[in-house]
Formats: sequence, C-alpha cells, structure tokens
Amino acid sequence: MLNKNLLKQAQTIFTEEFLSLDGIPEGWSESSLLGIANYINGLAMQKFRPSDDEQGLPVLKIKELRQGSCDANSERCSLSIKPEYIVHDGDVIFSWSGSLLVDFWCGGTCGLNQHLFKVTSTDYDKWFYFAWTNHHLQKFTAIAADMATTMGHIKREELAKSRVLIPSNSDYERIGGLLAPLYNLVISNRIENSKLATIRDTLLPKLMSGEVDVSNLDL
Repeated sequence: MLNKNLLKQAQTIFTEEFLSLDGIPEGWSESSLLGIANYINGLAMQKFRPSDDEQGLPVLKIKELRQGSCDANSERCSLSIKPEYIVHDGDVIFSWSGSLLVDFWCGGTCGLNQHLFKVTSTDYDKWFYFAWTNHHLQKFTAIAADMATTMGHIKREELAKSRVLIPSNSDYERIGGLLAPLYNLVISNRIENSKLATIRDTLLPKLMSGEVDVSNLDL
C-alpha cells in the first residue's frame, strides 16, 4: 500500500509539472522516448543455457516481471552473457509484447529475456525516463489491443513517435528533486521486502521441520 501511494504521489507531480502546461516553457525542448533513453531488447535465452558446471542466472521474463521476483520455476541462463543483458535491482524494465508493463525490477540479478526492454540512459536520470515511459504506457496498450494478432506488441517506431518534454536545467533539477526520492523509496522498499521474503522462505521450512529450535528464545 505504501508503494502504491508513493507511485500515485509521483504520478500527481508528473501530471502537474509536465501535462498541465499550456505550452512549452522557455528553455524547454521536445524529444521522444528514443531521444532520451536506450531501449535494450533482451535475448532469446534458450540459446544461452548455463553450462553443466555453472549455476547460471535466473531469466527475467514477463511472468517474473509481473510477480516481481524469480522463483524455482524460472529458467536459467549462462553467466557469460554480455553485461547489458544482465538486470540488477532498480533497473527499469519495459515489457513491450503481450502484457505491456513498465516497472522497477527489484527481484535480484537476472538475465534479460526477449520481449523485454531494459531502459537506460547516459544523459538523463532514471526518474525522467521511467516517468515518461510510464506516461505513454496507456497509449501503447491501446495500440497493442488494436492489432489483429493475439500477441500485440510495440515497435521502436512507436517509441520514436512518443513525445517527451525536456525541462530547462533548473526545472529538471527541481522536478527531479521531487520525483527521484519517491521512486528511490519505492525501489528500496521493494528490495527490503524481497530480502525479508528470502529469509522467510529459508527459515520457515527449517522451523517446521524442527531443524531450527526457537523454543528457548527469550521473547
């Protein structure tokens, strides 16, 4: 509930700062999603299985993105994939095929599967390209729904046509000062929740089996 409230608060700020303008303020400019960020498509991970002597990495697919974590049923890929296809906590991931979704990944290190974009930028901060990608998600969903196929998807040309407003340096810093702490708190909360869930899943079977005895703990 806390994270939902934080994201709702961030959306309100984004709407006020970018979508409620009568025109383009002085010192601002226009670009597109492809103009502000790199959208790196994942690999067909069935071609990059771990070798017999390596544990490998869990594979991030749409299922894992929706549930926010990998599990025992997640496929695995080789550790030798290029670094740009490795996903870390806090990365922005955009599912562009099937179930359209953009979110912060906080489920641990994994490999990026095809049909998912890892969104990065060397020029702009995470709050900026996440907020604008999320803003256009409703439009992308409508485009995918209109397709005649059962597996609607978004092409790069749609990213290139998606309008973005770039603030002046002073406004960029001011708006970032409002949005970045909210998104960072969402990420830190999710990472903490993920760690607690891992501890729970590790300890609970041992408690149930009696392997760990807590009867003498002084509570």
